[in-house]
Amino acid sequence: MDKGNWVVFIILVILFIIVLYFNMQINYENNINFDEKKVCISKNCFKVEIADSLEERTEGLMFRESLDSDKGMLFVFDETGNYSFWMKNTLILLDIIWIDDDKVVHIEKNVQPCKEEICESYKGEPARYVLEINGGKSDEVNLNVGDVVNISHI
Repeated sequence: MDKGNWVVFIILVILFIIVLYFNMQINYENNINFDEKKVCISKNCFKVEIADSLEERTEGLMFRESLDSDKGMLFVFDETGNYSFWMKNTLILLDIIWIDDDKVVHIEKNVQPCKEEICESYKGEPARYVLEINGGKSDEVNLNVGDVVNISHI
């Protein structure tokens, strides 16, 4: 192989590595913590990011600019209790769904983001899990209190 062919070959290899790297970065960013974890309510399934530590539950979906329509965040607590949520530093409209004993026990719909210092607090019925999805999605797919819930891979 002459010098010109080697240069072309090396340039192609470098371009391939760059494209591969950026493709991996994009896939990583689009799939953060959504690997096979899902919550299905009736026939509607959402890929979820799990928030099961105090730090993860405290941050929640703060500062997120968007959330795919088939994704959400599942807050997992050690035991059933009265858990309240607020929208401090949350940038997107959310539906908040409290879940206990494999069924929906409360839904707060279209909860508005809060940019103030003091934000309203939302408290559902006693629950072990709380699911946050895009605002309006629970009406769009007809989710209701009493619907059966299946949580997989947590």
